[in-house]
Amino acid sequence: MHQPEHRRKLCIGMSVAPTWLSGEGWRDPDSGIEGLYSSDLALDVARRAEAVHMDFVFRPDASFLPMQMMEQSFGFSSLDPTLLMATLARETSRIGLVTTISTTFGHPYSAARQMMSLHWLSRGRAGWNVVTALQGNENFGLPEMPSSETRYARAAEFTDIVRRLWSSFPLEALLVDRAAGRYADTDLLLPIDHQGAHFAVRGPLNLPQYPGPRIPLMQAGGSKYGVDFAGQVADMVFAQTPDLQSAQALRAQLSDRALAHHRQPHDVRLLPGLSLYLGETRAEAQALFLATNRRVDRKQRIARVQEFLGLDLGDWPGARRLTDADLPEGFTSPRCKTHCDALRRIIRDLTPTVDELLARPEIQASVHWQVIGTPEDAVSEIAGWFRAGAVDGFIAVPGGSVRSLDLLLDRVIPALAAQGLFRQSYSADTLLGHLQEGRD
Repeated sequence: MHQPEHRRKLCIGMSVAPTWLSGEGWRDPDSGIEGLYSSDLALDVARRAEAVHMDFVFRPDASFLPMQMMEQSFGFSSLDPTLLMATLARETSRIGLVTTISTTFGHPYSAARQMMSLHWLSRGRAGWNVVTALQGNENFGLPEMPSSETRYARAAEFTDIVRRLWSSFPLEALLVDRAAGRYADTDLLLPIDHQGAHFAVRGPLNLPQYPGPRIPLMQAGGSKYGVDFAGQVADMVFAQTPDLQSAQALRAQLSDRALAHHRQPHDVRLLPGLSLYLGETRAEAQALFLATNRRVDRKQRIARVQEFLGLDLGDWPGARRLTDADLPEGFTSPRCKTHCDALRRIIRDLTPTVDELLARPEIQASVHWQVIGTPEDAVSEIAGWFRAGAVDGFIAVPGGSVRSLDLLLDRVIPALAAQGLFRQSYSADTLLGHLQEGRD
């Protein structure tokens, strides 16, 4: 396994999906949930993230609406991420703006134009989170979701077309010669004439290249096809790594796949989602976590264990200890493999009781890396993972209350900067410029 050279500085992104309003968080009188469908909430977060010099803000997306979830929370109900990022472009000046566009449900010409438009509007700060999606086929005329292999084959072709379209109208083609009456040198406008397994696109794009660094790509799939695709094209990987071991394993896999595609391991930055329930004391943070997830009852937790591990604990006494021998042989969960593997390690290493397992944050809430504690706890764990070479940074997804967001921005990020692990100020004006900082 190959490890990338160690970076001197963390790469840190901020999710503008209002995760701190999930669960019961939106019910707080001062949550601001009424502003969910305006740009004001995201704009406030983006400005504050820019003030502490974060690399980018990021908006994940989904193309379907789980209606049962809407009874208790806003779930996947959201503004279009690319339109949202366009509204932030004029109101910020240096922070990167990463949007999400699906390759399973979209078309490469439209995606190429949207992304290059955002790049122009933001003066070089656009980023594209390339997703194949896991659900939503019924909204796009597909009777079922294609297999992971099929989705990533389409994604590879889609992404290749987009990048070729970005190059099909080079900036040098723009003459804007008033005296001669020539606007563009049409000899430099080159159709791509693509004929592939999934798309036929002539080109060229009807928008010139931005006169600056290219648009960085993010990827978020954890299957073997997703990891290979990331090694081929991604600058950043938004990952679900619930424990240090899963992060180290994924970091090694990404490095190997980068080399397999003739890239360097450090070209691919592993940025796991980091769920943060923060308080002035650990007791306060734990109380926030429990209050936020109080509607996840024992029955739901038992169902999650069965979905993750194939183990039905419905009739098991709470005091019984679990061991490796209790896990069904050959069971494969449809859920995130890294999360399932982390739960197996918990059972193997800690032999928890049934009650202890059901009380774990990994069962109650996010499949992301989680810190439930003080700002100092968060700084210590982030620094430990980074210095171990397991991650290149993280994407913050604060939980429970706007207080977690406040403590992240006011205490955690400045403390990381004070330790020399994060920038004290910007030295670049583009997203790619930020990503290239801090390399030894």
